[in-house]
Amino acid sequence: MNAPLIDPFARRIDYLRVSVTDRCDFRCTYCMAEHMTFLPKKELLTLEELDRLCSAFVRMGVRKLRITGGEPLVRKGIMTFFEGMSRHLGGLLDELTLTTNGSQLERFAQPLADAGVRRINVSLDTLDPEKFRAITRWGSLDKVRRGIAAAQAAGLRIKINTVALKGFNEAELFDLLAWCAAEEMDLTFIEVMPMGDMGEVQRLDQYWPLKDLRARLAERYTLTELSHRTGGPARYVRIEETGQQIGFITPLTHNFCESCNRVRVTCTGELYMCLGQEDMADLRAPLRMSEADAPLEDAIRRAIARKPKGHDFDYSRQAVEGQVTRHMSHTGG
Repeated sequence: MNAPLIDPFARRIDYLRVSVTDRCDFRCTYCMAEHMTFLPKKELLTLEELDRLCSAFVRMGVRKLRITGGEPLVRKGIMTFFEGMSRHLGGLLDELTLTTNGSQLERFAQPLADAGVRRINVSLDTLDPEKFRAITRWGSLDKVRRGIAAAQAAGLRIKINTVALKGFNEAELFDLLAWCAAEEMDLTFIEVMPMGDMGEVQRLDQYWPLKDLRARLAERYTLTELSHRTGGPARYVRIEETGQQIGFITPLTHNFCESCNRVRVTCTGELYMCLGQEDMADLRAPLRMSEADAPLEDAIRRAIARKPKGHDFDYSRQAVEGQVTRHMSHTGG
């Protein structure tokens, strides 16, 4: 049972992203509809079940564990989960981390550092308070910036994740770059993905290809390709004039699937072998059917054995192709 997880294309699966809640205190326009119906509590895995599930993956070769949501820090009692999972650090687990919108960091930064978290990703798409409130529908930029300051004070390394949105943050490209340089934070740009029904929001209207963003950077700076990888889908460059490392996550303009080493588990125990495919495996049933871990581990191995070669996201024909019906907040950011 301790054999590594290898998919049908000889890719070793050693990176697990786990959503601990579908709830969020923001309603970002590219992630959620304004009026969301959230899952009843009984459908969610308990914190104890999440610990047991993640521990099984760690035993089976997962070296990096990223906690997501929704917003993971709104889950009641979440620090007991982080504190429990920290027992694997320094042994089978190399890294315990999370992606957050930053709204709760002022409160949780030090406890996270105490639990062994060393770096975090903060999702932030604009430095303009009014635009921030508009994109999140009710978030406070000032609160997020206080949270970032608290995280830095606690010794956490921060990477800013910015979704490239046409007509929204194009004019802020160099301001975001300068701010991250001044605060000594890494920065990664992400193409908006066709996930979930956004109602009035049209994906093609939001889509800003990162090849265009990168070309704009190259007009002002010297970009050097880096071979650096963090176990995720980003490709990196160094800006020679500032020394910054900038990442690009490009599921639309460059399919990064050939090196995919990750899978995702939702807060209800659904294992998605690919972010851009609908196929999934139910892990909640084997978790709850037996106190022994053998049925769970068997379900995980059978799922990894059908991990696809890649996703089908495509905007190239001026239509959204390969769209999946679930929201990003369901799968985990």
